[in-house]
Amino acid sequence: MKFITVDSYEKLSRMTANMICAEVISKPNAVLGLATGSSPLGTYAKMIEYNKNGDVDFSEVTSVNLDEYVGLDGSNDQSYRYFMDTNLFSQINIDPKKTFVPNGCAEDLAKEGENYDNFIKELGGIDIQLLGIGLDGHIGFNEPDDVFIKETHEVALDPSTIEANARFFEKEEDVPRTAITMGMMSIMQAKKVVLIANGKNKKEIVEKAVYGPITPQVPASILQLHPDVTVIYSEN
Repeated sequence: MKFITVDSYEKLSRMTANMICAEVISKPNAVLGLATGSSPLGTYAKMIEYNKNGDVDFSEVTSVNLDEYVGLDGSNDQSYRYFMDTNLFSQINIDPKKTFVPNGCAEDLAKEGENYDNFIKELGGIDIQLLGIGLDGHIGFNEPDDVFIKETHEVALDPSTIEANARFFEKEEDVPRTAITMGMMSIMQAKKVVLIANGKNKKEIVEKAVYGPITPQVPASILQLHPDVTVIYSEN
């Protein structure tokens, strides 16, 4: 595991975008594992800039996102499909038909999870997976638990996650209580992983994930077992 500390969110974002875009330049049909939330926004802004400048071409890329709220479809402005369409996909030359987000409105969420895992396998796996980290150590929506769950699955969101995400909704009661999330298998089978975190409030959990014991109580700690992980952290 490579741990990099930078002194600004701008540098974190540029470094992360450079890693993702380098993967696409070296493999034009790369499979990108993408994340939502506030942490990746700067990275996506840089990717958009590089694409508009002609430095990187996303036309052959396939993307698979980590997660989605249960009950929100892509027309809901708090859904992760809407987030990705708005903050990245609509602003680069990726084929919309090659952008995939778990379906939080599927009638059978267990079957949706199974299909999502099989689809990632059919793609040949993820070439580079972008991750954020929650204050409780979650990656995707893999919350602290007694075990690491391998498959894409429905999960009850931790109260700390609901509280953290309430800022995106009119009120906390509007935050969905469950989500569908990629499990640890597809994440750990990605060829490369880059985890980003910014803010002093993330310092303690990042240190636990990187240097602490490997435990499902800190889901991100499993990344210590991955052969190619880069963690980029900025206090600012």
